[in-house]
Amino acid sequence: MDYKVSLRFAVLGPVRVWRGDEELPLGSPQQRVVLAALLLRRGRLVTTAEIVHAVWGEDPPAAAVPVLRTYVSRLRKILEPDRVSDESRAVIVSATDGYLARVPEEAVDLGVFEQRVARATKLRAAGELSAASRLLHTSLDEWHETPLAGLSGPLAEAERSRLNEARLSTLETRFDIDVQLGRHDTLIPELRALAGQHPLRERLCHLLMTALYRSGRQAEALACYRKTRNTLVAELGIEPGPSLRRLHHSILTADTSLEYLPSSRQEVDPAHAPAAQPDAHIYRPAQLPADLAIFTGRHTELDQARGLLPKDGGHTEAMTISVVSGMAGIGKTTLAVHLAHEIADGFPDGQLFINLRGFDATGSIVTPEEAIRIFLDALGVPAQRIPTQPEARASLYRTLLADRRMLILLDNARDVEHVRPLLPGSPSCLVIVTSRNQLTSLIANEGAQPLTLHQLTPADAHDFLRLRLGNERVSAHPLAVDEIVTLCARLPLALSVVAARAAINPGFPLSAIADELHDSQGSLDAFVSGDLSTDVRAIFSWSYDALSVPASRLFRLLGLHAGPDISAPAAAALAGLTLRETRGLLAELSRTHLLIEHLPGRYTVHDLLRVYSRERVGTDESQQERDRAAERLLIWYLHTVDAAYPLLAPHRRRILLDPAPAGCRPLAFTAHDQALHWCETEHANLVAAVHQAAASGRSDIAWKLAAGLWGFFYLRSHLHDWLDTSRTALAAARAAHDRRGEAQCLGDVAGALTQFRRFDESIAHYRQEMALRRELGDRYGRMHAVANLGNVYLNSGRLDKAVEYSRRGLVMFQLAGYSWGEAIALANLGDAYQQLGRFDEAKDCLEQSLAVLRTIDNRWVEGVVLDILGTIDHRLHRYDEAVEHYGRALDAHRDVTNEWGEGYTLSNLGDVQLATGEPEAARTSWLKALAIWENFDHPDAEAMRDRLCRLNDRTRAA
Repeated sequence: MDYKVSLRFAVLGPVRVWRGDEELPLGSPQQRVVLAALLLRRGRLVTTAEIVHAVWGEDPPAAAVPVLRTYVSRLRKILEPDRVSDESRAVIVSATDGYLARVPEEAVDLGVFEQRVARATKLRAAGELSAASRLLHTSLDEWHETPLAGLSGPLAEAERSRLNEARLSTLETRFDIDVQLGRHDTLIPELRALAGQHPLRERLCHLLMTALYRSGRQAEALACYRKTRNTLVAELGIEPGPSLRRLHHSILTADTSLEYLPSSRQEVDPAHAPAAQPDAHIYRPAQLPADLAIFTGRHTELDQARGLLPKDGGHTEAMTISVVSGMAGIGKTTLAVHLAHEIADGFPDGQLFINLRGFDATGSIVTPEEAIRIFLDALGVPAQRIPTQPEARASLYRTLLADRRMLILLDNARDVEHVRPLLPGSPSCLVIVTSRNQLTSLIANEGAQPLTLHQLTPADAHDFLRLRLGNERVSAHPLAVDEIVTLCARLPLALSVVAARAAINPGFPLSAIADELHDSQGSLDAFVSGDLSTDVRAIFSWSYDALSVPASRLFRLLGLHAGPDISAPAAAALAGLTLRETRGLLAELSRTHLLIEHLPGRYTVHDLLRVYSRERVGTDESQQERDRAAERLLIWYLHTVDAAYPLLAPHRRRILLDPAPAGCRPLAFTAHDQALHWCETEHANLVAAVHQAAASGRSDIAWKLAAGLWGFFYLRSHLHDWLDTSRTALAAARAAHDRRGEAQCLGDVAGALTQFRRFDESIAHYRQEMALRRELGDRYGRMHAVANLGNVYLNSGRLDKAVEYSRRGLVMFQLAGYSWGEAIALANLGDAYQQLGRFDEAKDCLEQSLAVLRTIDNRWVEGVVLDILGTIDHRLHRYDEAVEHYGRALDAHRDVTNEWGEGYTLSNLGDVQLATGEPEAARTSWLKALAIWENFDHPDAEAMRDRLCRLNDRTRAA
C-alpha cells in the first residue's frame, strides 16, 4: 500500500487525516501538534528541539524527548499500520536530529489551496479573469474553520496567524479580480464586513472605495476613506499610503479612469495602473547587455522567474526583487540577461545594468556608491548635480525612480550589503540580482524571491552543444557527445569552453575532444581557455578566495572524502572541529554555492568543484595533514558503524577496536530503526570508506569496517557490496600480513558467496578460515567457521554434511556457553532434519532453538526458526498451523526489518495458499516477495517471476 497516496491531511481547520473515506483517530492535541509541525515543514527536517518547543513552548517537561518519540511511534502506527519497512515509502521518517514527513502537496488541504492560488495567479496573468475568480472562490471554500483549531502552543499560534494572513491576502486578490470583472455591487456587503474586521488594512479600504464609487455611491466611498484615515491617525499616528491617497483624489475629481469599462479585457484600478509616461526630456536608459543568440534550456527556471513579475503590466504593493544564485559558471548572468530582454517591454522607463564584480579576479569590486553614481549618470543627472555625500546620492537615486517603471539588473553581487543600497523604493520597479551567494537576509528581510540554478539537464546540455556545433556534427558522434556532457558535469561554462575548442577546430572529431577531456580527469587543465572570464579554474578560485580561512580549509579537505555526499557530523570529523563550528562553515559554503545541501544536514558538491577541491587540498595542505584528515574521517566512520552493530546484529561478537582518539565524536544509537536508517543513508559513503582505507594503507580500518557492516548488508540484502567490501578488505589484510584480519575477511567473503549460491567457493573460504583460526588459537572464530560450514552444506543440499558440521558446531557452542551460536546451530540442524524428512527430530531441535532464542530475546533468528516450523507443517499438510507459523515469522522479520527473511516467508506462505486453493492470495504473497527481492536485486527475484508467470498461465487455463 502506498500510504502517501491514500492519505489525506487537513490543517485548514482541526488537524485531521483520512485514509480513503475513513477518518483516522489522531490522539491527543499534543500528538496533533507533532503531526502539524511535520506537515507544515513540507518534507523538510524538523529537529527534535523544534518539535519539543512546538508542543510545550519554553517550559518542556523533563521527559519531553521520550514522550515525543512515543507520539511519533503512535502516529506511525496510525498512518502506516501495515507498512513494509521501506524508508522510501514511509510517511514519517527519522533523520539525524529529528523527523520529516513525506507527504505529497496534493494530499494536504493547504498544499491544494496554494496550488490553486498559484494556478489562479497564472490565469490572471494570462487575462483569464473569470477562470481565476472561480478558482479562488473554490480555494477559499475549503476554509471552514480556524486553521489548526483546538491546538495550542507556539507553533500553532504562529502558524495560525500566518495561515489567516494567507487567507486574507487571497480574499483581497479575489475581491480585486471580481471588481475588475464588474461585480462591484455584489461585493460591497462582504467587503464592508471584512474591512470592519480589519480596519488597518488599506487594500480592503481601497477595494471597498472602488466598488462603492463604481456603484454610484461616491459619498459612501469618501466616508470610507475618512474612517480609515481617522483610524490610522488615531491608532498608528500615520497618514494613509500614496495608493489610497491617489484613489481618494481621483474620486474627489471624478476621474474617468475609475469607471468600469465592460468592453475592456481587463479593468485596472488606480492602485495597479501603469505609471504615466515620463516627460520627453527624462532619460530612458537601455543598458542591458546583448542577449545570447543561442540561449537554450532553463525552461523551468524561466517559468519560475516569470511568475514573480507583476501581472498584466500592473504594479505590486511592494518592489519585486528576484535573486538568481548558483555556483560559478552555472549561467546566472546569461539567464538573467535573457529574462530581462524578454520582459523589457513591460518597463517603458528603461533598464539599468551594472556588473558589480563581486568576485572579480582583480579585486576591483564596484562599490554601491560607485554604482549609484553610474546609474545617476545613466538617468541624465549632470555631473555637477550629483551630490558628494553617499546618503544624498542614494536619496536622489530613489527619488528619480519613484513611480517610474524600470528594470534594474545587478549582476555578480558579493553579498547583501553590496545590493541593499541600490534598491529603489518604488513598487513599480523590478530588481534582478545575480550572485554566487544566496543573499539569505535579502530574501528574509526584503522579501526577495530566490531562484537557484543547478546543472543543466542532460537534454539541455545536448541542445547546448547542438546549437554551438551544429546538429549534423553532434548527431554524427552521439557517444562522444554523451561523454563530453558527462565530463563537463553539465556546467554551462565548461560546456562553452569545450564547444569553443571544437568550433575553432572543425576538423577535430568530437571523439578526440572527449578523449582529451577524459585524459585530464583529476584536473581542470582541459578547461583552461587563456581568458580569465572563461577559465573554469580561475572562476572557481574567485569564489574560493572570498571564503573565510576556516571555510576554505573545510572546502579543500572535502576533496579527500571519497563518497558521493557528506553529513555535518562526518564533515566535523574530517576537519577535526566541533559539530557547531562545522555547521557554520557548511552554511558559508552553501551560501556561496560551493556546496549543495541536497537533504537536511547532508551536502554534496558539483563534480568539477570536487576536482577543484582535490587540486587545492593537494597544493595547500601537507601530505601529513591530508593523511591525518582522511584518517579522522575513516576512524569516525569505523566507530559509528561499531555503535550501530549491536543493534543490527545483537548477541553477535563485535570486532575489538582501539579506543576512539581524543576529539573523535562518533554517533550513538538507541534504537534498531535509527541505526539501520543511518547505515542506509551512509551506504555509499561506507562502501567508499572501505576502499579508501584499503588504498591508503589502513588495512586495519578496511577489514574492521567491512566486518562491522555485516549485519547491515545481511539485513538489507546488499549482496554485491557485501562481497565487494569483504574482498577489498581481504586483499588489504593479506598485503599487510594481518593474519587476524585475513581470517575475519575469509569468513565475510564466504558469507556473501553463500548468499550468491556459490557454495563451492564459500566452502573453500570457510575451510581456509577454519585452518587460520586454528593457527591463531581463536576458538571462538573456529567454532563459527565450523557452524557456517554446516549452513553452506545445508543451503547446497548436502544434508549429511550439514548434519555433521551443525552437530559439531552445536557441541562447541554448548561447551563454550555461547547461546547465540547454540540457537543457530540447532536451527540449522532442525532444517537439515526436516529436509531429510526426519520431522520429529527437526521439531525437537527447532523447539530447543526457540527456547534459547527467547531467553536471549533474539527475534532475528526466531523469525527464521518459525519459518522452518511453518515449512514442516506445510509438508505434513497441516496448513492452518503452517499459516500461523508463517504469520509469526513475518512479525519477527518485520520487528528487526529483515526484509530478505520476510521475502522468503512470503514465498513459503504463497506455497501454502496455493496448496489450499487460494491462487489470488498466493499471487499477492508472491508479488510482495518479488517486490522485496527486486528492491535489493536479489538473485531469487527471477525464479519468483517465473512462478508468477506459471500461476498466471494456470489461472487463464482454468
